[in-house]
Amino acid sequence: MGCARWLALGGLLALLGLLQARLLLPQQAGFGECDRFFYAGTPPAGLATEAHVRICQRFAGSERFATLYSPGHRIPVFSAFRAARPASRSAEQRGLLEPQIDDPDSNLEEVIDEADAVSVNNLGSKQALSADYLDSDYEIGQLYPFPLNSDLQMSAFPLTNSVPMTRSFRERWHMNLNSLMDRALIPQCSDGKDLYLLTGAVPSDHKVKGKVTVPEFVWLAACCAVPGGGWAMGFIKHTQDSDVIEDVMVRDLEKLLLHKPQLFQDNCGETEQDTEKMKKILEVVNQVQDEERSLQSQENMSPLASTRSQRSALLSPEAPPEGGGSFLGKVLGFLTTPFIKLFQLIYYLITAVLRNVVHLLWFVAKQVINGVASSLYGLGEAVVSYLVAIGQELVSIPWKVLKVVAKVIRAFLRILCCVLKAVCRALSIPLRVLVDVATFPVYTMGAIPIVCKDIAVGLGGTLSLLFDTAFGTMGGLFQIVFSVFKRIGCRVTLDSSGEL
Repeated sequence: MGCARWLALGGLLALLGLLQARLLLPQQAGFGECDRFFYAGTPPAGLATEAHVRICQRFAGSERFATLYSPGHRIPVFSAFRAARPASRSAEQRGLLEPQIDDPDSNLEEVIDEADAVSVNNLGSKQALSADYLDSDYEIGQLYPFPLNSDLQMSAFPLTNSVPMTRSFRERWHMNLNSLMDRALIPQCSDGKDLYLLTGAVPSDHKVKGKVTVPEFVWLAACCAVPGGGWAMGFIKHTQDSDVIEDVMVRDLEKLLLHKPQLFQDNCGETEQDTEKMKKILEVVNQVQDEERSLQSQENMSPLASTRSQRSALLSPEAPPEGGGSFLGKVLGFLTTPFIKLFQLIYYLITAVLRNVVHLLWFVAKQVINGVASSLYGLGEAVVSYLVAIGQELVSIPWKVLKVVAKVIRAFLRILCCVLKAVCRALSIPLRVLVDVATFPVYTMGAIPIVCKDIAVGLGGTLSLLFDTAFGTMGGLFQIVFSVFKRIGCRVTLDSSGEL
């Protein structure tokens, strides 16, 4: 009895261990308790592979969000949230590690500080560490700056939700997220109660120190599940500092991602989406884009302003020392100053015009290159499709010829089989029957005269019988009549003699 109790207790502890594990096993479906972070409880279809790790991110005993992590790239594929507000950009960040990625047998049940991960085996073999970013042009950038704790001064973030970002890109991406969430997404979705968020990164060919992959672009997909008034929107931002955030439809965003997945089940209730709310969101997106462009222009103008001040100092006449300088020098300085200012103004105008012309030419060239590239891509795709169709037809010709030959051979074999059957049946007939069949025409021709004779004799006999019958009948009638008359005559004679 005691042994049974210990076994039951061990099974219960093992079950609790499975429930507490954040990394889901391959045979487990979905993200466990973190399925509630997905619309309709269904994770995106088509993104997960066997090489990825599914994580139910927990902190302080509760689930925070879900992450699909790529150990090969050491960046997340996507993370899922529920109406999470981004952290303040002024708060300091504290990175936390997921010990079970590097050490699946670790008994640590929550994310821990990197300094406390001494007991984790193979630390850093499958996930990025802070040391991987040292002495590089990149920083740890959260795909979505959602803190695990509530400390406003020191926000804790899991490194499994981070990708390499430059400082300027990280600041603008987080600024975009804060603006969109506060001014568009949350207000247009019942204050965020039914808002589902997916954010991810598409890897590029560049890696930091050959370990951590730099994303080509990051993306955000939002699904508002308000009955009768929901919507779905997507956003992408390329890692080039000059690019602003772009709004896209969820279907178009799915085409840009690897493996063309489906981010939300039934496209977040596509048939019942509220277009008016989507228009309001797009208005805010345009404002955010204008603000970002304005910020970029200010940053671009600030180096130019410093250059102008330096050039002004070089081009302006030297200030005379106090109490020094002749009257002629003052007059010359007074006369030459307007011309110098005019030359400076002309120089600034020419510089600005040339810079704008260069920007315009670059924009036009970029559009032309993109147009030519898209045309070439379409042409190449059409040529490939045409060649594939021709190849399929050419490949199918031998198969069709083989089918025709097979049918001809089959028909020939059927004919041969029928001939053989006829021969076999002919050979199986007895010889006597064959002789009878062969002599049948001879006997038939010889029997014709006899048959005709018999027919003639029969006809003659029939006629003679008819004549005999007729004459016999007539003779009998005559005899009857004669006998009647004879009797009548005798009776008359007797009567006459009696009277006498």
